[in-house]
Amino acid sequence: MVVGITGGIGSGKSTLAAILRVLGYPVYNSDLRSRDIVNANGQVMWQIKEVFGEKIYKNDVLDRKLLADIVFNDASKLQILNGIIHPAVADDFIAWKRSQKHDLMFKEAAILFESGAYRMMDKVVSVTAPEALRIKRVMRRDRVSIDIVKSRMANQWSDSEREKLTDYIIYADDKQLLIPQVLELINKLKKTVEWEDQVG
Repeated sequence: MVVGITGGIGSGKSTLAAILRVLGYPVYNSDLRSRDIVNANGQVMWQIKEVFGEKIYKNDVLDRKLLADIVFNDASKLQILNGIIHPAVADDFIAWKRSQKHDLMFKEAAILFESGAYRMMDKVVSVTAPEALRIKRVMRRDRVSIDIVKSRMANQWSDSEREKLTDYIIYADDKQLLIPQVLELINKLKKTVEWEDQVG
């Protein structure tokens, strides 16, 4: 079973993924892999340069800040960039999945729904937290202004949109403990895997 993990920026996806790794489950991080792909995949590099110019790379390393400044202020450019990166990440994920031996694995992706990658998942978990807390987390983590955080949020689905296509919700706020929720989630997923093995 492949389970997608998603949620808005600053929601707590990476914390959930870290707990799952500690518990021994394989987790594919789409964001980290995409950072490698844009600097290692020649076809992807060529396509990005075609759209954004040679200056977007410095010594064959993508200038992520310059790119972010462009795409988070131009929805059409963001769409083009996603059209370049998402297929490459999807192929990379398929190769990773084939190499795994565990019967339960996870894929962490901020834009799992927006990219359409959720269709490759057996189940989807959405991580949610109050917007004010998410903004505070991202400002502290990335050392950016509130306006920058809000512009990034504007390019992602809202929690209510995600929940329509979500199987499980994890609350990563200041009121509920995260680990008990994760253990309960794993219990439910294992029961689903066992049931599918019995019927299938």
